[in-house]
Amino acid sequence: MGMIANLTGRQKGIVGLAVATAVIHLVLAVLSRDFPMFLILFILNGLGYLALVAGLYFLPQLSSQRSLVRWAFLGFTAVTFILYFVFNWPDIWGPIGLVDKAIELVLIIFLWQEK
Repeated sequence: MGMIANLTGRQKGIVGLAVATAVIHLVLAVLSRDFPMFLILFILNGLGYLALVAGLYFLPQLSSQRSLVRWAFLGFTAVTFILYFVFNWPDIWGPIGLVDKAIELVLIIFLWQEK
């Protein structure tokens, strides 16, 4: 709890949003277990969010690279956001997908504002 207490409100928001979208992607992996490609993509995506948020705030070894990690995180989130529409067009109105895209959009904004 000590590490999280040192984070700003925006940084705590980034952590919460990243964990939320990671959980959504991991749940979607379980739900898509009959489709191996999507199973793998959802697992990797969920783990990617967790790894990037850990690298951004919780791995002291990467503290000197925080700016680079933040840009990688922002790019990862933006690509995930865009690929949702590419893979699901024109049926983009699923509630889980839209909630997750809202989370990712706010995450992009918070990461952009983070210095």
